[in-house]
Amino acid sequence: MKSLPFAVLGLMCCVPGPATAAAANDRVHLFHHENVLGTSLELKVVTASPGEAARAEAATLAEIDRLALILSTYEASSEMSRWLRTTATPIKISAELYEVLGLFDLWRTRSDGALDAAAENVCQLWKAAAPQDRLPSPTAIAAAVAAVKQQHWSLDPAAHTATHLTDVPLVFNSFAKSYIISHACDAAMAAAKVDAIVLNIGGDLVVRGDLTETVSIADPKADAENDPPVTSVRVRERAVATSGNYRRGVTICGRWFSHIVDPRSGQPVDHVLSATVIAPSATDAGALATACCVLQPEQSLRLVASRPDAQCLLLTQDGRRLVSKGWGLLESPAAADDSRGLLAARQPALLIDTSAAPPAAGPPNNAKPQWDEASELVVNLELSRIEGRRSSRPFVAVWIEDADKYPVRTLALWFTGTRWLADLKGWNHAEQLRALAEATDLTHSVSSATRPPGKYALKWDGKDNSGKLVKSGKYTVSIEAVREHGTYQIIRQELDFNGTPAKVELKGNAEVSAASLDYHRKGDGH
Repeated sequence: MKSLPFAVLGLMCCVPGPATAAAANDRVHLFHHENVLGTSLELKVVTASPGEAARAEAATLAEIDRLALILSTYEASSEMSRWLRTTATPIKISAELYEVLGLFDLWRTRSDGALDAAAENVCQLWKAAAPQDRLPSPTAIAAAVAAVKQQHWSLDPAAHTATHLTDVPLVFNSFAKSYIISHACDAAMAAAKVDAIVLNIGGDLVVRGDLTETVSIADPKADAENDPPVTSVRVRERAVATSGNYRRGVTICGRWFSHIVDPRSGQPVDHVLSATVIAPSATDAGALATACCVLQPEQSLRLVASRPDAQCLLLTQDGRRLVSKGWGLLESPAAADDSRGLLAARQPALLIDTSAAPPAAGPPNNAKPQWDEASELVVNLELSRIEGRRSSRPFVAVWIEDADKYPVRTLALWFTGTRWLADLKGWNHAEQLRALAEATDLTHSVSSATRPPGKYALKWDGKDNSGKLVKSGKYTVSIEAVREHGTYQIIRQELDFNGTPAKVELKGNAEVSAASLDYHRKGDGH
């Protein structure tokens, strides 16, 4: 994926003047949390009242917690886990658990078995084989598939009971997350006077209320936060879900295998890199996105067409881009031919278009060669987990300085309001970049495959804020983080960008637990 002459986390149609931005952003309230349902959460609330926004945030988190204690198979005390410990006994269960079990029955049939809660049995087989660096035997695979094909529960609608029938591992990730997101949005809209809500958990999102949201679709072949998207769509009162094989998996005998498996064959699948589905129903979107990674593309397109107002984008291993009949009506007009490559992000933040910044100051050094365009830097960072299982994300800035301490490039800037930028005092000292922060507008959202909470990667292609290649030589990478009611931390590391690959592990701190720099030739991985 091509790098851009500007890089921050967020996406917008334009960069308005300060007055316009201030008026718009006064109504948009952004909240970011890590380690929510095993990934990251971003919440956008549109309302004129900060108090109402806070009430919406509280209601969102409370509903997520409530449903997780019902549906999680990772929480030993959840209703789902307690029910799974029973066998052959009718158990009266909550309306939510009953509904989800019924939906899995429905989608198992609709997808011709491609979507099955018992697929976890096959996943565990491949995970167990990885440490031994051997492929599962055909006998073991056949046994796992036979176990999947059993009936794992029965529902009694009259008594509202569910009877657990087998000891086969079950996981309800396929669309339980989308189900929770939808209910959390409803809870927020009911609890507070807000115009609109956008809730994104790990790349799956729901848009509610009076808002048309631009959603960027992450490129499965690029995994940095500041890589551009493959396209963008505009949605209103819709759910968007993306499933893909590019974030999680195992390596066996030198070959990488996806975490997505076909429960009918017992084999990992990789023919679809990424499947994005837009639908009025969040569970439809989540279920279809997973099923589309398992089924053959032609089957997927037929299945999506069978659901009311559902649309999809499939990106295949062999390079095809397949879309449903109505996908083009949702795609942003400039998405297909936007040569500027407007930047998307896994986490929304206010956007700073640093392409408007002046070229790097300081005396030119024409004796030095230009940056090797075949090289790139990847900055990996992991935010610290604090406050138990969920925590607000700190404000973060990542930028590059030359030998004269001039900020030649901002790679990331995550914050929720310009009034807080002064807390990022290292980044904020640069007047040219600070001024650009006053010209920010509403952010867009990003749909992508789920990734672990707090882990981010950023790329530098050797270009400055005006899109020009810098000279080779020594530059300093700065990673700054500050948290409300937390600490202020900054990591600075000089590196010689002379074409010779280099890897540096950086010492973590209270806000950034781990970080590394990987300078390499493009295509060599990181």
